Amino acid sequence: MPRNAVIGVDIGTSSSKGVLVDAGSGDVLRSAVREHAVDRPGPGRFEMDARVWWREFASLSRELTADLDQDGLAVAAVGVSGMGPCVLLTDGHDTPVRPAILYGVDTRSTAQIARLEEELGAEEIVRRCGSGLSSQAAGAKIAWVADEEPEAFADARRLYMPSSWLVRRLTGAYVLDHHSASQCTPLYDTNAQEWYAPWVQRIAPRLELPPLRWSGEAAGAVTLDAAAETGLPAGVPVTTGTIDAWAEAVSVGAQGPGDLMLMYGTTMFLVHTVPGAGLLTSPALWSTVGALPGTRNLAGGMATSGAVTTWLRELFGSPDFAELLRLAEESGPGANGLLMLPYFAGERTPLMDPAARGLIAGLTLSHTRGDLYRAALEGTACGVRHNIEAIEAAGGDIRRIVAVGGGTKGALWTRIVSDVTGRAQEVRATTIGAAYGDALLAAQLAGDARIDDWNPVAEVVRPDPARTAAYDELYGLYRQLYPASADVVHALAARQHR
Repeated sequence: MPRNAVIGVDIGTSSSKGVLVDAGSGDVLRSAVREHAVDRPGPGRFEMDARVWWREFASLSRELTADLDQDGLAVAAVGVSGMGPCVLLTDGHDTPVRPAILYGVDTRSTAQIARLEEELGAEEIVRRCGSGLSSQAAGAKIAWVADEEPEAFADARRLYMPSSWLVRRLTGAYVLDHHSASQCTPLYDTNAQEWYAPWVQRIAPRLELPPLRWSGEAAGAVTLDAAAETGLPAGVPVTTGTIDAWAEAVSVGAQGPGDLMLMYGTTMFLVHTVPGAGLLTSPALWSTVGALPGTRNLAGGMATSGAVTTWLRELFGSPDFAELLRLAEESGPGANGLLMLPYFAGERTPLMDPAARGLIAGLTLSHTRGDLYRAALEGTACGVRHNIEAIEAAGGDIRRIVAVGGGTKGALWTRIVSDVTGRAQEVRATTIGAAYGDALLAAQLAGDARIDDWNPVAEVVRPDPARTAAYDELYGLYRQLYPASADVVHALAARQHR
């Protein structure tokens, strides 16, 4: 009798990742990655060809399932997730009418946000949808397509995100999870937990919006055609899936009341599960329904984090990350008097300012690569603290922080974040992220899998009180620097063409 295994695949900003996991133990048996790039057709615009998502899924699946029978394994279920909220519009035959518009890093919908706030009322949008309109709002991006590309919009009939696109190709089901829908502001009523028909008719009257399910529910089963393309067995159940950050929270068990998931990735993301069933809102954050039934979240997201460290590494000639971490360690707290604002792609929460820009203050001819790299780690840590303060100001009650993502490797970054914020962070044994959370949801769909059995806590990163006290002053300067430079930075942003 073969052992049950499950597959999890996540479509990310810079790569797609897949894992094959033992459904009983949670051990990662195989993993695979496909790197890709997003398109940047203009200032503040980030897009991707959705055909890449399916092509990479099929390639990952074939690699993960090759010769499974020889290892005594059988795939019992599949889980999926992806970056989001994204806007992929297709015609009635599922042919994309244009490339997918990506999540909050894409800031093209500024004019539509202003118009919708005037027409619908900014306060009414928050009351009904939980969040105000920002670059993260998928509904505003749909409105942008309607305004700026009317021919494409005239052909549009369906709305997909990376996870629901994979589900469609795998099962034929047209569905979306409640959490992803709750980031389609202003099309989803967070209180009623359903599409809000009056605003759907106003913004996207011809779209057939998908039926809604919860992330861990079965969307359908792998079809014969999908089995031929992917190597998966026909008939295997597939989860409805969700947005990557919420799958990451699942992967480390951070969905309990008072939990905060802190995702170290290309961008930094925070998901706080609000104690109780009440809706908390803030103009500086996103309020959403959770990945699991009965949960609500306050969420924040920085526009860059790992994207900045990768950019620096490329400027430095692409040395090993381990070498850069060693140099940053030698630089020491405060980066020899450097301070970085990590707003290199605008900033999402809590600034909600797409025209914000990166800034490195205090540079001299004596500063080194290690100083600059340390300043990037400390700048993102200050951004995390800013978001934590915004969550608590909105009524959040953070009782536990769980770290996840590639940035947890090497220990320095998590230690800096704990020192800057004065908060401990749990790091579980497996921190590979969303694909692992997808696999856990798939295992729960196929049987019974518990997070503490799958992925126990491996360490707790605790702040050093002396370093925290020293960082308090740096954080104060960080908070002063943005308002002090905003007018100049906004003027420069207006002159930029890419």
